[in-house]
Amino acid sequence: MQIRISDDALALACGADRVTTAFAKAAPDADIRRVSSWGMHWLEPLVEIDGIGYGPVTPADVDAILFGTADALRIGRIEDHPFIASQTRLTFARAGKTRSLSLDDYDATGGWKGLRAAQAMTALQIVETVTASGLRGRGGAGFPAGIKWKTVLDAPAGRKYIVCNADEGDSGTFADRMVMEGDPYMLIEGMAIAGLATGAGKGFIYVRSEYPHAIAKLEAAVARSRMIIAPFEIEVREGAGAYVCGEETSLLNSLEGKRGEVRAKPPLPAHEGLFGCPTVINNVLTLAAIPYVLAQGAEAYAAYGMGRSRGTMPIQLAGNLKYGGLYETAFGVTLGELVDDIGGGCESGRPVRAVQVGGPLGAYFPPALFDTPFDYEAFAAADGLIGHGGVTVFDTEVDMAAQARFAMTFCAVESCGKCTPCRLGSTRGVETIDRIIAARDLAASSSVHPEPVEGSSSSGDPALKERASTRSAQTELEDAVILIEDLCDTMKFGSLCALGGFTPYPVLSALHHFPEDFGLKEAAE
Repeated sequence: MQIRISDDALALACGADRVTTAFAKAAPDADIRRVSSWGMHWLEPLVEIDGIGYGPVTPADVDAILFGTADALRIGRIEDHPFIASQTRLTFARAGKTRSLSLDDYDATGGWKGLRAAQAMTALQIVETVTASGLRGRGGAGFPAGIKWKTVLDAPAGRKYIVCNADEGDSGTFADRMVMEGDPYMLIEGMAIAGLATGAGKGFIYVRSEYPHAIAKLEAAVARSRMIIAPFEIEVREGAGAYVCGEETSLLNSLEGKRGEVRAKPPLPAHEGLFGCPTVINNVLTLAAIPYVLAQGAEAYAAYGMGRSRGTMPIQLAGNLKYGGLYETAFGVTLGELVDDIGGGCESGRPVRAVQVGGPLGAYFPPALFDTPFDYEAFAAADGLIGHGGVTVFDTEVDMAAQARFAMTFCAVESCGKCTPCRLGSTRGVETIDRIIAARDLAASSSVHPEPVEGSSSSGDPALKERASTRSAQTELEDAVILIEDLCDTMKFGSLCALGGFTPYPVLSALHHFPEDFGLKEAAE
């Protein structure tokens, strides 16, 4: 009997180690394997016994599972579960199936095939393959990976570097962590291929300090695969947890031992990056997609997706959702399908009111926009962004004015302070949204509990006082709304990096799509 239990950080947090210990005691002769996560997070700890899944499992359930009486926990063959069967898994093809640090498992499931193919090609051929695949950066802006690689390839320099941005700091995102903890050799293989393509001899993986399990897995995987990827070298670096270090130039400063703050561009990192040398900076999901592209060919990868968004996207479903987890699919699935059909709607049972896509700096989408396809251009046309593929769901209890305030507060706390629009704009943004909320509440209370003011011409007439008080609050509200929109415009186009530049997305989308939460009767223009 083979028993598979994930050692993913989320599974551990849900008690996977205790469940493993219970199975070891109850079935000492069983082949117990700690594997990567399937990404069905609402079922963790998820246990697979000879292909049949059970979850979520507690130590108290172990005897019933072994005796065949745990029907309530039985989900059947995991690969046949609708959440898994409906996916297109290229990046996460091994998820739930292999032991993360087993070189035998990796090799038996097609590992290193892409690297071997790249070793038989010229650097230019590798770059052309990546370009033809249509692969775009999975970290935010969706810049074509092949163009970035070609720039570094063409740059004349004695030293070049590959930097993996694993500083996954967006709320509701966990795909990078799942790759690093569950399939680290795939990331290492992608980086080694990038080295061959650009002439880089060394790579760095910059991981945020909040990911101790990922750091440990990566360091072990790098040590075990050193001879396979030689002469390319990889070093794992631990960041201190600053959100702004997810921005590529701040990350480079941190790698160099400097303060993590944004650099002005140009020069671009592809020309002058780490230690002044041409540098490819891609995030985990981008580099993890590379082995498939080289192993199966550009056409095979480009066959998935729509428009200029080719391949698949690992989408992270989180927030107030019944079925939260990782869902990898080709570009083109609609937001409504992700939230309602795949995610199952709100766990609270209340209707979905808003969905934030792209992390804490992503735009809020109301149900009226749920027909928007998951595509870079489609989201840009709807004043949103895909970002890292995080989808966070809110029900009807959410206060969207408070969410807008949170965006400004988040920016104020995380700003590196290098540029004025971000540093001061976010602080003024918090103050301005506070004015809006205060005016909203005043207008609401005045209409319910009008109180005359001594000395005013309307003090003897409660009805006149009510209109005057409401009119004053409404004027304050309208002035503050104009100010916040102007401030957002300045931050969007005047900030040095995406931290200040993207903060207006959640603020303006909340204001425009949910005006009633700001005390407005119709959408702000």
